[in-house]
Parts: sequence; C-alpha cells; structure tokens
Amino acid sequence: MQMLTLNNAQAQARYEARARIIKALAHPTRLFIVDVLAQQSYCVCELTAMIGADTSTVSKHLSLLKDAGLVSDEKKGTQVYYHLVAPCALRFLECAESVMKVRLERQLAAV
Repeated sequence: MQMLTLNNAQAQARYEARARIIKALAHPTRLFIVDVLAQQSYCVCELTAMIGADTSTVSKHLSLLKDAGLVSDEKKGTQVYYHLVAPCALRFLECAESVMKVRLERQLAAV
C-alpha cells in the first residue's frame, strides 16, 4: 500500500479544493441556506427574510456557496433565484449530525 503524502502538487491541489468547499459550509447561516435550498429554489429576498439579515450579508453567503460550486443562480425577471446544485453536500451534513450524536453519547456515558 502506498503512503499518502502532500508532496505532490496534484494531491495538494485536491486537498486545497476540498478545503475550500468545507470552508464554504463552515458557517451556520450557510448551512441553513444549503438546507433550505435542498427543498426548493429561493430568491435572495426570500432567503433574507428567512435568515433575518440584510441583503448584502445574505448575498455574500450565497456568493461563497456559489464560488464553491454548491449553489447556482438563475435570474427570473428582477429576482435572482438560487438552488442547490450539489445535493451530496447534505450527506456531509448528515455525517456531521452523526458525529455530534456519537460525541453526545460518549459525554453522557462518561457522566
């Protein structure tokens, strides 16, 4: 079996690309956006109302998710609608939930 290393540029680039995606998910608001966009597309104004933040803040979160390749946008009239294009991200969130559950069970068992 070959040992993994970060000495090769291709491997380094791959891990950096993965880290960018994970960083895009590393905020509670962006996690919420991914969850709601998994159900249906929403315009920025609808997401702003759901989140309770100003439009520029929500737009910045959406921009980070879009740059990571997780969401895309579509202009309809004067509105821009966003939708989830990487539903596999939900499996990552499910994994996080499983880790949280195991951690809680261990903490409760230690009491």
